[in-house]
Amino acid sequence: MTQHVSTLDDLCKLTENQPPLRVGVVCAEDDVVLETVHSAKASGLIEPLLIGDPALITQKAEALGLDVDPDTIAAAWTEQQAAKTGAGLLAGGAVDTLMKGHVHTDVFMRALLGKEANLRLPGRRVSHVFIADIPTYPRLLAITDAAINIRPDLAAKAQILQNAIDVMHGIGVERPKAAILSAVETINVLISSTTDAAALTLMARRGQIKGADVDGPLAFDNAVSIKAAEIKGIKSTVAGEADIVLTPDLVSGNILAKNLEYLGGATLAGLVVGLQAPIVLSSRADPPSARLAALALVRLLTPASEHRAPRFDKTDLSDEPQGCCAPMPEEACFPARAAG
Repeated sequence: MTQHVSTLDDLCKLTENQPPLRVGVVCAEDDVVLETVHSAKASGLIEPLLIGDPALITQKAEALGLDVDPDTIAAAWTEQQAAKTGAGLLAGGAVDTLMKGHVHTDVFMRALLGKEANLRLPGRRVSHVFIADIPTYPRLLAITDAAINIRPDLAAKAQILQNAIDVMHGIGVERPKAAILSAVETINVLISSTTDAAALTLMARRGQIKGADVDGPLAFDNAVSIKAAEIKGIKSTVAGEADIVLTPDLVSGNILAKNLEYLGGATLAGLVVGLQAPIVLSSRADPPSARLAALALVRLLTPASEHRAPRFDKTDLSDEPQGCCAPMPEEACFPARAAG
């Protein structure tokens, strides 16, 4: 892909001549989810399989004036059952990807990350990427990780960054510029994100992180504003022109993304990478435009089935090559809800 993409609309246009994506929609009994699925199917983007309560799905679809073929519904009556069903369908090749519907993220991700799902890949850390279309920024901006890894260490950050770089390659950004964020642009041993940023920058220069120009630490203003970088005298190939920002932790990434969305008018397409296939991870509050953009993004990133990587042997999650991040235990991957 050599076409220039600077907006999510550009991404959607790139899918126009591609075959539809077979999508399992987990907990589809929701108005916005059903409207999104209807629009995506009408445009030829997807062939949906709705996972959830058949009666409730049909009831909500009829209230919206939408026709739903009963043969496109897989019955599940709880969030846990729907998520497990979706994971099984993906592992078995019945669908190309999954889309999170009206289901809690921790329930959804637990089903995908469990050993029995057999969706993990060797040497790969699962991570989350937001692709943000920001009206005031001239390019798409990848923000990672805002939903999966809570407090990643240096080794985890290297894999999270590589995942984001691979996503940008998949949408046609041949040499993305990645900014490693902190509160300041100088190294301070009291701020661990600055020392991690320096290490990641050196790792990229020595080929341990591939396919991008990487620099940090950079404060957010220096990462996205050439003027701010010039005023502060920062000499960098990344400053002011970042395609990717790696945040210090999940909390800062989530706050940054939601600020851009609700105060900056950004549209965010969220996905999970590092599994057998990229997964649409939309917020339950996301509008249809964001969900459609995420589906288009996954369509571009989903390889033909015969080219997919082999699944991980679920009987052995310890055989990791040296230098790669070990598979994460479930509790390290996503915020669990309080009991009850």
